[in-house]
Amino acid sequence: MKTYPEILRDLREDRDYTQAQIAEVLGTTQQVYSRYENGINEMPVRHLRRLCEFYQVSADYVLGLPPYPHQKR
Repeated sequence: MKTYPEILRDLREDRDYTQAQIAEVLGTTQQVYSRYENGINEMPVRHLRRLCEFYQVSADYVLGLPPYPHQKR
């Protein structure tokens, strides 16, 4: 199962966005966003929520959680 930094990178690259463009969506800097993708900093909930809205995916998806609570990974 992928980690959330890997999922963040995949979402961004699959849609051909740069880190700077996503940072702008979040109202932060490219350096801060890069730290999320590299797993150095954990993303605040407000940024997670904004990315879910932007990409139209669930927080469970971004966090790499299974779709059903009792489903094994």
